[in-house]
Amino acid sequence: MTDQTHQLSRVFAALADPTRRDIVARLATRDATVGELAEPYNVSVQAVSKHLRVLEDSGLVSRTREAQRRPCHLEAEVFQLMTKWIERYRQEAEERFRRLDALLARMDSNTDGSNTDGSSSDSHSSDSDSCKDSSSPGKSSRRKHSGSHGTRSSPERSSPSKHHHPSKERGAS
Repeated sequence: MTDQTHQLSRVFAALADPTRRDIVARLATRDATVGELAEPYNVSVQAVSKHLRVLEDSGLVSRTREAQRRPCHLEAEVFQLMTKWIERYRQEAEERFRRLDALLARMDSNTDGSNTDGSSSDSHSSDSDSCKDSSSPGKSSRRKHSGSHGTRSSPERSSPSKHHHPSKERGAS
């Protein structure tokens, strides 16, 4: 694997966590210290530091020193690398869709009511209808058998002496 492939793997792994994605989104608007980044979360500053360490290891975030402050900064170059990788696969997917569209258009123009062998396209629909009809008995026979599975009668349910019958009680009053 190349260095870029390893970096992309680290970046995507780092962005898999919703807290880290939120930190990246916040750093996109402005630099912030660990304490500032930890404020909206119900976690310790140490937990946010661990998230930042993962983001730093991936190359998404860097820390600088400004006197007593150590603000975190988002690194744009990594996003360019990600964008390039995503764009490559987006273009490949677009090309596949274009080829599929062309194939479907050719198939559509060939099915204008007559096939290349001179037969009508209606004969194919009747074949598919007969397939549907022949599959119906199999489904109904499956339904007949499915009712008996999983239903057991317990001895208590079948014994009338162990059940109280409210209808008998109402008739007596």
